[in-house]
Amino acid sequence: MTGLITREDDGGLCTLTLNRPEKHNALNSAMFGALDEHIGALQGQTDRIGCVVLRGAGKSFCTGADLSELRDGSALVDLSSRPRILERLERLPQPVIAAVHGLCSTGGLELALAADFILSTASARFADTHGKWGFVPGWGMTQRLPRRIGYTRAKRMMLTGRIVAAEEAMAIGLTELCVADELFDAAVSEFASQILANSWFSNRETKRLLLETEGLSLRDGLAYEVYRHPGIAPDYLERVQRFSGKSKT
Repeated sequence: MTGLITREDDGGLCTLTLNRPEKHNALNSAMFGALDEHIGALQGQTDRIGCVVLRGAGKSFCTGADLSELRDGSALVDLSSRPRILERLERLPQPVIAAVHGLCSTGGLELALAADFILSTASARFADTHGKWGFVPGWGMTQRLPRRIGYTRAKRMMLTGRIVAAEEAMAIGLTELCVADELFDAAVSEFASQILANSWFSNRETKRLLLETEGLSLRDGLAYEVYRHPGIAPDYLERVQRFSGKSKT
């Protein structure tokens, strides 16, 4: 795997780190290629990876697309590949956490929105600056941001380019957690450990049902849940017995 995105596994947790700190992790074609490779690998590793954390090296999580590729036109050759890669990230079987510090803007925000959860440091900042450069979102901003924070709030972010501080981001539902910078690593670890403590089978199948029923009516969604129900986890009996043993002590 290229060093543009590094991977570290530990106890069922996979941490992917965007690794262009000198460019504030601006996303270029090579980084998208590396991300796609990692996603492909993770899709086949559900037996040993139960949660994925996406981070950024250096001062920022990600500031969006690499403008140098936009200037020379190389990023405009295949406009569909990058949103497809983010959709693959969104549909990973494992829960995905975007751990955001510093600036998370434009394409970087679109990347974070493809995660199941966004956690941030207290000093993090969020923005959509497509309009500043004369671009129109194409990696999912107009669809995922309104679904996460509501239509009016999303429209304000997209049409003004305003910077949203971490505390406000949590208040409007953009992030799930906002903690002091010095406590962030521990908070991300704790959040991930809660996910990993659950049955990985249950987490995967619950995420699948949520994705597959998005947009359905309640009636259709309930029917789909029954029709496509996967059954119970292979280790359910062990889990129940362990709980029963604890409850007797």
